[in-house]
Amino acid sequence: METAATPTTAPHVLVVPFPAQGHTLPLLDFAALLAARGLRLTVVTSPANLPLLSPLLAAHPGAVSPLTLPFPSNSSIPPGLESVRGCPPEYFPVFIHALTALREPVRAWARSRPSSDDDPIVAVVADFFCGWAQPLARELGAAGIVFSPSGVIGAAVPHSLFRRLVRRPAAAEGGGEESSVVTFPAIPGEPAYRWRELSMLYRWYVEGGEEDEQVRESVRRNFLWNVEESWGFVFNSFKALEGRYLEQPLEDLGFRLVWAVGPVAPEADAAGSRGGEAAVAAASLGAWLDPFPEGSVVYVSFGSQAVLTPAVAAALAEALERSAVPFVWVVGAGSSGVVPEAFEARAAEAGRGIVVRGWAPQLATLRHPAVGWFMTHCGWNSVLEAAAAGVPMLAWPMTADQFVNARLLVDEARVAVRACAGGFGVAPDSGELATVLADAVGEKGRDVRARAKELAAEAARAVNEGGSSYADLVGLVHEIRNLR
Repeated sequence: METAATPTTAPHVLVVPFPAQGHTLPLLDFAALLAARGLRLTVVTSPANLPLLSPLLAAHPGAVSPLTLPFPSNSSIPPGLESVRGCPPEYFPVFIHALTALREPVRAWARSRPSSDDDPIVAVVADFFCGWAQPLARELGAAGIVFSPSGVIGAAVPHSLFRRLVRRPAAAEGGGEESSVVTFPAIPGEPAYRWRELSMLYRWYVEGGEEDEQVRESVRRNFLWNVEESWGFVFNSFKALEGRYLEQPLEDLGFRLVWAVGPVAPEADAAGSRGGEAAVAAASLGAWLDPFPEGSVVYVSFGSQAVLTPAVAAALAEALERSAVPFVWVVGAGSSGVVPEAFEARAAEAGRGIVVRGWAPQLATLRHPAVGWFMTHCGWNSVLEAAAAGVPMLAWPMTADQFVNARLLVDEARVAVRACAGGFGVAPDSGELATVLADAVGEKGRDVRARAKELAAEAARAVNEGGSSYADLVGLVHEIRNLR
């Protein structure tokens, strides 16, 4: 959609991302939707993260501008590190705590703008790891809006945990760790999860040592600000996927207003550069896929954060070989050295598989006709991209909201089958995984493949005129305009 130049009288919205690929990219996609509807945006960033804004700035000149601030110094963050991309999970709480220091410079900028009287900030849209922006919005007389990089239930579960301060339940006699279960009575369906399936961030909060006290309390306060200080939540989701959690405001989200506007990612990315420079060109990967029959290739990727252990990588490699399914395996920079020696050469010689080291053109690859399944960690961006492309998933959750997402996909949406349920660092039985792979691309996977196609059609309807996500987006923009 072409966008006319945005007048200076357009409502002004401040956007605050969290510096992780899985958080920043969907928020910038959402920001593009707001700019396309005539809102003026200022996006908070740091020098090293500024390049991620380039596509947004180029697409909406004059409507979007960056607020580039020095990244807060912190003794636990190495100098020059301004993103958690490729970092181990323990960096997340440190970054959440460190970024609270941005509150003062953002406040100073907002109060010192020469045009603040006739160009006020009417709303602040902040990632749910930047809860400090919610009380700041109130100080500025603006509406605070939480943008969730997780789905509705994926956000409700950690907010519930930090509000209720749930302790680890005692395991049932003889049941071991597997019987240590936490229930969520205020969420529709009253879901229950094993302790190890809950957010690593929350388990770290409960089990951390006294030396982490300041960071731990900062992390909890972040979630409380979201439910106590915000005006509402925006989700990159849609009713056909999470309708039962959108029917009414949820207690665990503070009964706040909710808008579901997803999928927000663009349908196509011909250059394959969304989120960074790809390790292989989309056209080259597409050419490699072209000879394979429709739906025969398994795309394997565990996102930008997961680092596979050698044992996990070896089990996966053996399963891929034993199953004989064609594959594209995207190995992040942190895991590139764990691919078993000679595995890649054997796969290439057989013409059956390729290993991509680094960032991959995922949007374009998922939409290639040859790709029939996506083995994924169930990170929410990957989930939405697969859902929009009509690709069923082999669910291998590891941490964060991923076990919650996997349950949604397998048990409720029925667009996925379980590949491995052990979590981060747990190697599957390679024989069992090989069977899962072979069954998926075979006749046994037919019903799940069909349901994935149906969900893709529902996702497309949601974001087009007359759809639920389209209506929520238009309604939200209308509400923001009325704040002036």
